[in-house]
Amino acid sequence: MDNVLSEIMRRQAGRKLFREYGQKLDETKPPGPDNLGVYQWQMDFHNASTEYTERLLMGGNRIGKTRIGSAEVAIHATGEYPPWWTGRKFDQPTHIWTGAETNEDSRDILQRALLGAPGEYGTGWIPESRIIDIKNRQAGVSEVVERIFVKHKSGGTSWIGMKTYAQEAKGWRGESLDVVWCDELVPMDIYTEALTRLIDRRGVLLLTFTPMAGPTEVVRHFLEAKAGSGIYVKNVTWDDVTHLDPVEKERLWESYPAHEREARTKGTPMLGSGAIFPVADEEISVPPFEIPSHWAHINGIDFGIDHPGAGAFCAWDRDSDTFYVYDCYKQSGETTVYHAEAMKKHGIWIPTAWPHDGLQREKSSNVALKDMFRRQKLYMLREYAHYGDERGNSREAALIEMYEHMRTGRFKVFSTLPQWFEEKRMFHRKDGQVVAKFDDIISATRYAFMMRRHAIPKPPPVAIQHGPRKPIVGGQRWKKQA
Repeated sequence: MDNVLSEIMRRQAGRKLFREYGQKLDETKPPGPDNLGVYQWQMDFHNASTEYTERLLMGGNRIGKTRIGSAEVAIHATGEYPPWWTGRKFDQPTHIWTGAETNEDSRDILQRALLGAPGEYGTGWIPESRIIDIKNRQAGVSEVVERIFVKHKSGGTSWIGMKTYAQEAKGWRGESLDVVWCDELVPMDIYTEALTRLIDRRGVLLLTFTPMAGPTEVVRHFLEAKAGSGIYVKNVTWDDVTHLDPVEKERLWESYPAHEREARTKGTPMLGSGAIFPVADEEISVPPFEIPSHWAHINGIDFGIDHPGAGAFCAWDRDSDTFYVYDCYKQSGETTVYHAEAMKKHGIWIPTAWPHDGLQREKSSNVALKDMFRRQKLYMLREYAHYGDERGNSREAALIEMYEHMRTGRFKVFSTLPQWFEEKRMFHRKDGQVVAKFDDIISATRYAFMMRRHAIPKPPPVAIQHGPRKPIVGGQRWKKQA
């Protein structure tokens, strides 16, 4: 009987690719036998492969980076794509490389995730029924796998070559590949060699690591990439997962040296003086609460002409001069209609601040971008975001003021907005200049912050029924928006 139970458990473990990756995880409770699946942010990372050639998952320790990398490799190798998968698909056998720092890391981390422990091959992400052959490497380290041959759904054979960074750049040449997965801190020369292997087959590259070494050359390659470069970054913290024990998280937080905490728990590279908002998330985070009726509201929008469109929903407590971000959104590849509807989420009466590029005209219609949103009955302020004094629309002035509000406890963000905090952690300078990358929601917040003098409290129900309104004086009288 014991042998039968062991065999059943072994076979179940070998089907984790199909069992665990078939549906979205219920994030209201911890993962377990009755709650198998993937987080929404995991789906987002995988599905981004349609649009982005290079993807970086930069996360805290134990958030599941290896799980994501090994699952994607197994999916591409077998051709077994989950129902929710809208990312890149290969309908023919694939050629794949994985990368780890040493032979020991390749064996103990990547190899174990893909195959299972030595002697238990088939219990990892690659099902036993799909493993055709395994070749070991003579590396002075026992049981190090060099290549795995996998049966693809199409009937052909995929292969996975397991490389290390100890092989140096010259060991990363000579192949045309579909997929490369680099785990942890890959040197830049090896990274560029790996990227070159993907050109012929229009392949994809994914990188997973915790940035303990700070802003390395590869980290900056991602964080400072220009729009349209095919680069995607996902930052994941302990707060984004439910499988970590809260008591253990607290214990580890206290045990980690202070200078390592942000990297180990939030996957934040130690940007030092380069960080634009060098304050801990906890200092500005507040639990959600119902916004008092007398507080003034204002939204901010970043149009997303050559990047994702984003919105920030904000409230201002005039009495204490405290600015709150209570909701946000970001979406790429959508139309004006979509973004306009998203911005009406909390009420059509809330004014929306917009950037100077809203004056640009759409080529086919010759209509200004701001007016395209106004035609969708979104309440747009008459002028682009700017201060009402000599500061004009200075980005630096707004960022400095936002930071001062954060330092003095007058800038708060609801704790339920992981996208906002993700951008805040990545927002930095290079050579003294703001790196305008992955800052879509932050930009929308900045526009609302600059124009908070135009924020208004919620009007009477009768006024709301007649569509977007604007205050004439002090938010007390109302007339229809022109």
